[in-house]
Amino acid sequence: MSPLPLAITAAAIVLIDRLTKIAVVRNMSELDSIPVIPGVFHLTYVRNPGAAFGLLPNRTVFFIIVTLAVVALIVFFAGRLGKDGLAYQIALGLMLGGALGNLWDRLHGGLVIDFLDFRVWPVFNVADSSLVVGVLLFAYLVLRSPEPGVAGKGGQP
Repeated sequence: MSPLPLAITAAAIVLIDRLTKIAVVRNMSELDSIPVIPGVFHLTYVRNPGAAFGLLPNRTVFFIIVTLAVVALIVFFAGRLGKDGLAYQIALGLMLGGALGNLWDRLHGGLVIDFLDFRVWPVFNVADSSLVVGVLLFAYLVLRSPEPGVAGKGGQP
């Protein structure tokens, strides 16, 4: 199967992630919060020097190395997909796009721009969302495969 679905998915996520982050940086000051649905969903500009939930702050080189390893694993798995691997390619494309979106931030500023604020969860961004959805979709596909460990072969919707 052609890697085109993976590449298109990843490119779309990176583009959406970059455009939304650029809009936030250009139109908001750090820690500004704009209520979209007051008390439920706000746009809040946060600069995150760590991982999820602000864990391990200021370990930029570590996160860059980990992200490059994740990108390599995604490319490796993508190359092993069978002819029925479209859903797997989309899942991997979501993960790849999310990883590259946050990698861009780390390479160009040493931290990640977050802005989606649901008030009951730490502030996050499009790349973070894409990573989570990609991982969940990939896990779902693997768990429901009739041949465990064989991505894209048989039983794939």
